[in-house]
Amino acid sequence: MAIQISSDGCTFTLQTEKSSYQMMADAHDVLLHLYYGRKIAAENLEERIFRSDVGFAGNPPEAGEDRTYSLDVLPQELPGSGVGDYREDMVRLYHADGSCAADFRFESYEVQEGAYRIPGLPAAYDTGEEKGETLVITMRETASAVKVKLYYGVFEKENVITRTVCIENQGKEAVILDKALSCNVDFLFGNWDLIYFEGRHVMERIPERVPVRHAKVEIGSIRGTSSHQYNPAMILCDPAATEDFGSCYGFCFAYSGNFVAGAQKDQIGLTRVQMGIHPVQFRYTLAAGEAFFAPQVLMSYSSEGFTGLTHQYHDLIREHICRGAYKHAKRPVLINNWEATYFDFDKEKIVKIAQQAHELGIEMLVLDDGWFGKRDSDNSGLGDWYTNEKKMDGTMGELGDEIHALGMKFGLWFEPEMINEDSDLYRAHPDWALRIPGREPNRGRDQLVLDMSRSEVREYLYERISSILNEAKIDYVKWDMNRSVCDLFGHELPPERMGELYHRFVLGVYELKERLLAHFPQLLLEGCSGGGGRFDAGMLYYAPQIWCSDNTDAINRLTIQYGTSFFYPAGTMGAHVSAVPNHQTGRVTPFTTRGHVALSGTFGYELDLNLVSAEEKQMVKEQLAEFDRYYELTHEGDYYRLAKPGEALMAWGFVAKDQSRAMVTVVSTDVEGNPLAQHVSVKGLAEGRNYRCSYNGIVHDGSVWNNCGLTLKKVLKEYESLLIEWTEV
Repeated sequence: MAIQISSDGCTFTLQTEKSSYQMMADAHDVLLHLYYGRKIAAENLEERIFRSDVGFAGNPPEAGEDRTYSLDVLPQELPGSGVGDYREDMVRLYHADGSCAADFRFESYEVQEGAYRIPGLPAAYDTGEEKGETLVITMRETASAVKVKLYYGVFEKENVITRTVCIENQGKEAVILDKALSCNVDFLFGNWDLIYFEGRHVMERIPERVPVRHAKVEIGSIRGTSSHQYNPAMILCDPAATEDFGSCYGFCFAYSGNFVAGAQKDQIGLTRVQMGIHPVQFRYTLAAGEAFFAPQVLMSYSSEGFTGLTHQYHDLIREHICRGAYKHAKRPVLINNWEATYFDFDKEKIVKIAQQAHELGIEMLVLDDGWFGKRDSDNSGLGDWYTNEKKMDGTMGELGDEIHALGMKFGLWFEPEMINEDSDLYRAHPDWALRIPGREPNRGRDQLVLDMSRSEVREYLYERISSILNEAKIDYVKWDMNRSVCDLFGHELPPERMGELYHRFVLGVYELKERLLAHFPQLLLEGCSGGGGRFDAGMLYYAPQIWCSDNTDAINRLTIQYGTSFFYPAGTMGAHVSAVPNHQTGRVTPFTTRGHVALSGTFGYELDLNLVSAEEKQMVKEQLAEFDRYYELTHEGDYYRLAKPGEALMAWGFVAKDQSRAMVTVVSTDVEGNPLAQHVSVKGLAEGRNYRCSYNGIVHDGSVWNNCGLTLKKVLKEYESLLIEWTEV
C-alpha cells in the first residue's frame, strides 16, 4: 500500500519504491511532520521530536502549563498565521472582524484511489498502466468556519509525492485569503544546500548552489509568469551531494504564474521549505461556500544524488504531466523562418524555404511572427489575428495547401495574450488590455497584455485561432508571450477582488489552451515566452515541448540545456540549428556542433537553407538520420550530466531504458597550447553486459566503461564536437 495509516488513524506514512514521508496528528490535533527520506518501515517516529522550553516561544491554550509545547518550534504540515508560530506561515486569513489569524487542527482523513485532479489547473495524472493513490487530510480552523484540505498524491514508481491545498469557507461571512502556499516541509535535522536556477532573457536556468542558513534563501517571480529570472523548481540537498551520491529533495511547481519558493533554518536548527503562489499582489476573497485550490507541487527524494532525482522527474513529466497525441509519438523535425527572415518575408520566400527544407528531408515548416494584421515590426498588429493577405499573396489556407502539397506539415506562430495599441482590436476594445485607469501603462516590446481573466477575451481568441487552424489545417502552434505582466486592473472585477487578477489570468490562459486542444487533439503545441520565460511543469501539461531559449548559440545552449535538464526531459526542450555568426552572440561554431547540441532537444532548424553550402546541406541529411537513429534515446532514455558548464570539455549522455545502447555527446569549449589528454566519463551501462564503442571499436563490460570512461584519440579543437554510441554485443 502506498498510503499506510496507523490503527488509531493519527499517523500517516506515504511510501514510494525508494522513499517514505510521515506525519502525525498529535494529542492536540496539530499535524506534525516526522520524516521524509530514504524508505523505512511505517513505524511511528514521534520520538524524533525533541521538546524543551524555548524562550520566547509561546504555548497554545491546549498545552496548559506545558512550556515545552510550542507551535514556534514544532515541525508542521500546515503552519498557520498569527497564533504563535513566528516562522513563515503557509496559509494567511483575514476574517470579517479584521483579525488576521489561522490556527489549524486535524479533523479527518480520506484515502482515494487514483491521482487527484485540480479544477482549472494542471496536475499529474494517472495512466492506464499506473494509478496513483491520494491521501486527503481535512484541517479545521479553530475559531472560524474555514477548513483546509491537504492533498498528497503518491506515484510509487517515480518516487514522487504531489502536494496541494484546498481552502474552503464554510461560514456565512467572507474571508480574505492573503497567502495560500501549496506545500510546507519542515526538516528536523541536518545542514543543507539549496540549488535554484536563475537567469535572464536568453540565458535561462543557470544553477546556483548556496548553503541554507538562518537568513532565508528565497526565489520567486511577480512578473505574471514563472519567468526567465527564476525557474519554479529547486533542490534541497546534503552539502556533500553530487551527481551520483547523497540525499537530495526536489520541489517543482506545476504553475506558470507568480510563485515563491525557499528555505530557512530556524532557531532550533529546523529547516522550513515552502513553495506556492507568491503572496505579493495576491488577495483572494472567499465568499460563503467558496473554495480555493492552490497549484500542485511535485516533490521527489533521491538518495542517489542529482542524477537519480533527475530520472524520477523526467519519468514523471514524460508519463504523468505531458499529454496529447505527441506525448510519446515522434515529433516532426521543423524549420522556423524567424532567424531567416524576421518580419521581411512574403509567400514566395516562405515557399522557397519550405521547398529546400523538404528536399533535405525536413518534415514541417513553421511560419513565425509577421503574417497577420499590420505587422511588419513588433510595434503594431498584435491582437488582429487575421491573415495579411496582401503580404501573404493570398489566404493562409492557400499557403497551407502549398506546404501540405510538398508532403510537409505546417505550423504557425501566435502570441494570443498580447495586444498592440496600434491594432484594430485595441481600438475596438481598449478595456481588454491590462492598464490602470489614470496611469500611463508600462510597455514591453511596445505591447500591452490582454486581460485573460475575461471570458469575452478568451472567446475572441478562441474564435480567431480556431478559424485559422481550421482554414490552413495547421499541425503545430508556437504559443509565445513576450513581456512580463504589470499594471494590474480588471474592469470586470470589483475593487476588493483585484488581488485575484494575477491568478485568474493564469487560469484563463490554461482554460483557452485546454479548449483549443480539445478541439484540435492532433495539434502539437509548443510553449514559448521569449524563449524560456515560462518553462515549467504547468505549461508542459498543455505543451509537450517549450522553446528552451531565444538564444540559439550552441555554446550558450550547453549551459542553458544543462540547467534545464535537472527537472525537465530533453524531449521537452525546443532546440534548433541556427545560422552563424549567431544572431545573439556573434559566435561561429561548426555546423556539426550546432546539430549535436540541438539533437539533445526537440531538434529543428532556424535559418534559410537556401543560403547554406552544398556540404552543409549534406550535413542536414546526416543530422536528420542521426535524429531518427537516436530519437528513442534522447526522448525516452535516461539522461546523464557528465560534465559541468565551464569545463574545457562539456559532455552529456543518454542510456536506453533497457540499457541496450547509449550515446554521449562531447563538445570542446576551451583549448590551450600543449594540450593534455581529453577524457570522457560514461554512466548508466549495465554491469555484466558487453558494449562496443563506436569511437574506437573497443568492447568492454559495462562496469569497465562506467568506471574507466573513454580517452579520446585526439584533442578536439575549440567548439568541435563528437557523438559517440555504445551498443550491446
